[in-house]
Amino acid sequence: MDAIHAQLAQIRARLDDVPALQKLEEQTSIPKEYAVVSGAVSLIFLIFFGIGAGVLCNAIGFLYPAFKSFQALENRVSSEVTQWLIYWVVFSFFSIIEVFVDVLLYWIPFYYSFKVAFLLWAMMPQTRGAKFLYDSFLKDFLKKNESKIDAALKDAKTSAGKVAVEASGAAKEVAASFASSLKDD
Repeated sequence: MDAIHAQLAQIRARLDDVPALQKLEEQTSIPKEYAVVSGAVSLIFLIFFGIGAGVLCNAIGFLYPAFKSFQALENRVSSEVTQWLIYWVVFSFFSIIEVFVDVLLYWIPFYYSFKVAFLLWAMMPQTRGAKFLYDSFLKDFLKKNESKIDAALKDAKTSAGKVAVEASGAAKEVAASFASSLKDD
């Protein structure tokens, strides 16, 4: 029991620098370390049992990395900018693969728990998981297929432009038809 109290004291010391948690503690009379621990346990519970896990995983995969990317850009620390660019390349690649195999992933027990663990491993500066994946696999794959990817993107841009022109034309026709029907009435 003393070990738990010691851990809670360490957590409290780390949380003393967060004004929002101090305000929460004053308003609710719940010690901030209990609020943070219960929030973390609740988050783990939700992810473990798949309740809103997709949204939670995406929030974890986007929010912290986006904020750290912003900080790296604003502070102009090139090593951190590189780290977060690599993370976004790995995250994008992972997300694209996930779209195509989503039906299969649904059947994997605790998939979202594994996904959160993967995202944390990839984003944390201590593990540099994204850099490992990029250097081990993605860099060579992307370099080897760069011309194919560029061609596919060019084709997609052309197709999207054609679809936009056709949609615009169809919208104009519908608007003109609607306007003429209003004049007739």
